[in-house]
Amino acid sequence: MMSREVLLVIGVIFHIVYLFSIFDIYFTSPIVHGMTPQKSPVAAPADRLLLIVGDGLRADKLLELDNGIARAPYLRNIIKTEGSWGVSHTRVPTESRPGHVAIIAGFYEDVSAVTTGWTMNPVNFDSVFNQSEHTWSFGSPDILPMFQHGASDPSRVDTVMYPPEYEDFSGEASHLDTWVFDHFRALFEEAKTNPELNTKLRKPKIVFFLHLLGLDTNGHGFRPHSKEYCENIAMVDKGVSEMVNLVEDFYGHDGRTSFVFTADHGMNNRGAHGDGHPDNTRTPLIAWGAGINKPMKGSKGHDEFSAEWDLSDVQRNDVLQADIAPLMSHLVGIPLPVNSVGELPLNYLDGDEYTKAQAAFANARQIAEQYKIKHDEKEEKEMFFRPFRPLSGSNDPSNYLSQIQTLIDIKDYMAAESLSKKLMSECLAGLRYFQTYDWLFLRGVITAGYVGWCAFCLEFVIRYYILSENTIKYLGQSTSKLIDGMAVLVFGFLSFMVWIQDMPTMYYAYVFFPVYFWRQVLQNKDIFAAILSSASREGWTVLIRNTIGTLLALELLVYSYFRREVLTVCFVLLATWPFFMPARMRRHYSSLLTLWSISCLCTSVFTLLPVEKGENILLKKNIFCISVFGGLAGISVGGFVLAKLERDNRIKRKTSILMKIQLLLNLVSIILVYSTSTSLQKRQGLPVINQLLSWTVMAFSSICPFVYRGPSNEDYLARLLMICLSFAPLMTLLSISYEMLFYVCFCSTVLLWLETERALYRDQRRSVDRPLQTSDCRAVLIFLFFICVGFFGTGNVASLSSFSLESVYRFVTIFNPFLMGVLLIAKILIPFFVASAVLGVLSISLDLSPFSLILAVMSITDVQTINFFYFVKDSGSWLEIGTTISHFCISELFIIFTIILFLLSRLLVGHLVLPKLSSMAD
Repeated sequence: MMSREVLLVIGVIFHIVYLFSIFDIYFTSPIVHGMTPQKSPVAAPADRLLLIVGDGLRADKLLELDNGIARAPYLRNIIKTEGSWGVSHTRVPTESRPGHVAIIAGFYEDVSAVTTGWTMNPVNFDSVFNQSEHTWSFGSPDILPMFQHGASDPSRVDTVMYPPEYEDFSGEASHLDTWVFDHFRALFEEAKTNPELNTKLRKPKIVFFLHLLGLDTNGHGFRPHSKEYCENIAMVDKGVSEMVNLVEDFYGHDGRTSFVFTADHGMNNRGAHGDGHPDNTRTPLIAWGAGINKPMKGSKGHDEFSAEWDLSDVQRNDVLQADIAPLMSHLVGIPLPVNSVGELPLNYLDGDEYTKAQAAFANARQIAEQYKIKHDEKEEKEMFFRPFRPLSGSNDPSNYLSQIQTLIDIKDYMAAESLSKKLMSECLAGLRYFQTYDWLFLRGVITAGYVGWCAFCLEFVIRYYILSENTIKYLGQSTSKLIDGMAVLVFGFLSFMVWIQDMPTMYYAYVFFPVYFWRQVLQNKDIFAAILSSASREGWTVLIRNTIGTLLALELLVYSYFRREVLTVCFVLLATWPFFMPARMRRHYSSLLTLWSISCLCTSVFTLLPVEKGENILLKKNIFCISVFGGLAGISVGGFVLAKLERDNRIKRKTSILMKIQLLLNLVSIILVYSTSTSLQKRQGLPVINQLLSWTVMAFSSICPFVYRGPSNEDYLARLLMICLSFAPLMTLLSISYEMLFYVCFCSTVLLWLETERALYRDQRRSVDRPLQTSDCRAVLIFLFFICVGFFGTGNVASLSSFSLESVYRFVTIFNPFLMGVLLIAKILIPFFVASAVLGVLSISLDLSPFSLILAVMSITDVQTINFFYFVKDSGSWLEIGTTISHFCISELFIIFTIILFLLSRLLVGHLVLPKLSSMAD
């Protein structure tokens, strides 16, 4: 017989596995092996290329005018007099690694690379650097190594990097860019006395790469509207001017150098990136020098976005970010990166029609070869192969290539160029066709898995928490050899399909779970029959009504992902709940119900507040900042409740002393917040003593409830208050605005919910032992609502990136993605933990098994996940793509974290012995 703990562990494993299904379905790896590099036969216009990437640079911040004055006068002059420009549109995730891969390798990296932290390659890949004669790169240790390790000959790529500790968010970071400029300058200084280096620098097909991280760091630390970010742009502009002059002087102004300036991603107003917001996906592209077209006069390409830049007299030529790689390859005459999906932007090229036709033809051959290999792989492995119709039969890519070559031979270059573009478009569509080839199979399996998990949990809940012991004994544990045989047969067939088609190993897990769940459900189908047959006509009405109500409530929570205001409406409705309770209940518990309504209304405010929070130490009237006020509110409310527990003799002396220490630690946290934030705003960095104290306070306070569990006869409210107070210092330290105030209101509301449910149950005078009933759906849905509020109370439903890095600056300012990510996740999970602990106590209070309500939650919550699974997009605007991915991941992580935190909360409250409310009835 399966235990409840085992069932929840299976649930965690299942949802972790299915979380990765989104990557296998929508974002399969674009890397294709075994291709021959392609290049244009026309002589290269340049011997060398200087690529400059301003990390985290928004297009508008670079090009807009500040009170009529250009922030980047040198680059603006390039646009107007020397080169071509436009907006480079990036893809999600708008992070540094995927952005640089798109620029330098020409393909959009598999989104599942998020599991590697985007710091090192899961596989090697071809790039412009790899195809060059030699590349010198300067900049961050987070970016440069992957292109060196990814090269077929790592000695071909030199990396000059500053130490990781230079990436400090506590101070102004333009020194990172100065470091890059200085070391690039030093390379040419050394060449004057080093003949070997001088010779290498004068070879053709070489690339210089300058990675400027100061903009990104200042954007995170001070935000894109800040003085620091804007001044960094001006400094970069001046540095670019100096580096261009340095290169031109070294090579004697030979006219054989190409220059490309762009960015890997932008940055939103909160100083974050990662999602598909236009501020993150619109980056600048400016190219000039050898092989680059001069400015084209006219307003073509302009829209509302660039209307205020005073550049409407110069044509704007937008590209996709991957298009930059074939552009750079053409300029220095090297083969295109073999996995590039970029289309060479011909309007950037300064060349005759023959040159452009040959360049487009090489680009078409390279993309067509990717298509051919992908086609051949699928044809060889698929059991029932279906070709891509637009490129089948007489429309085979080889026929296209022959026609293009013929057109070039007869000097019909415009037609050759046009046909090359058509072939590239068809081949890219064909690559997408093969990437989505298995969608029907995978979507069917994944959906069967989610529905199977819901039915599996529901069967467990019915068996152990609804049916009587006599009914269970009568039904027994059924086993059917036919069902077992069918399960083995289905799993064997699906596994054979996975094996014969050489699908990824994870696919075996995808097909295992639905077979396992449905086998269990079918073996115990009598359970469902028993519950349905025992229902009276009135029971059927209640069942149908509650089922429809539950589904509508779940869909309302789904809608709240798109509109946070829905959660506010739900709070207002919950505030009116007491008016629908029996009159006797309202008379006996008027104070409790009044507090409940007030608490709901107070908490409802937070989902109306903006998510773009800023850290303000002092407000206009010299009042403490909101985060400090929230900490003081936590101390006040916690102290008040503690005093009441002491007056009512509901708390042990040792526990009371520990809670007072927790309140003192929260006061220390407030002082640390004020002191550290003041120091950071004065650009004095993170004081070491403050950092040590913050880590000490967090460690001691957060571990207390796990180390000290209290006596088994301790009052449940005292235990829950200890849990709330234990995480209050950490929440205060991670707060940059109203988060701590939200935490106080949230904890107050969930504790009042517990007391309200207990009071309502006591008033109904039920028996001591009872099964789950349809009325318990209310508690399940309110819990799911609180879990939703726990995340969206202070964050943006569209993106995880709304949780600003500023939150962790009291603990660490040196860039450390793993540590910073853990702290941000901890901040998100604290409300989850409190709600989970309350649910465990509530289950016991209602004379239910501690696991009954959480298992009921698990049996319905995947209704939301299935919604978001089918909402996910991999086309359309990058904002839509990023939002749908975030929604699915959040809904999956909700379930995973809820299970894990409930099991942890059992360690804290599971040993408590609560008096049965039914025995306390009047």
